[in-house]
Amino acid sequence: QVQLVESGGGLVQAGDSLRLSCAASGRTFSSYAMGWFRQAPGKEREFVAAISKFGASTGYADSVKGRFTISRDNAKNTVLLQMNSLKPEDTAVYYCAARTSNIWINWSLGDPNYWGQGTQVTVSS
Repeated sequence: QVQLVESGGGLVQAGDSLRLSCAASGRTFSSYAMGWFRQAPGKEREFVAAISKFGASTGYADSVKGRFTISRDNAKNTVLLQMNSLKPEDTAVYYCAARTSNIWINWSLGDPNYWGQGTQVTVSS
């Protein structure tokens, strides 16, 4: 069992940066690959980025590649999502997720074993 708590969301302007954080508690953090999903109003939740258990490999959705960076600190039980050059279409609730399989690309909604409660990111034009 692992508990995930996101923070760092907020209201920013297009072109700004924002960093999301996800704090994990419970079982050994390095037992999980970590990822981020997002859900915009009226849309399905979609994969954003993921990172392998020890941080050696990362994967991104095409829509955020080159603008977002996922990282993790296993000593602090934390995964970060640095979001640069934000666009209005990045507006969504962002969810942290954990899975036991060491996969870091193209997560599906059914892949995570655990979810956080989400944090709102709003990008104004």
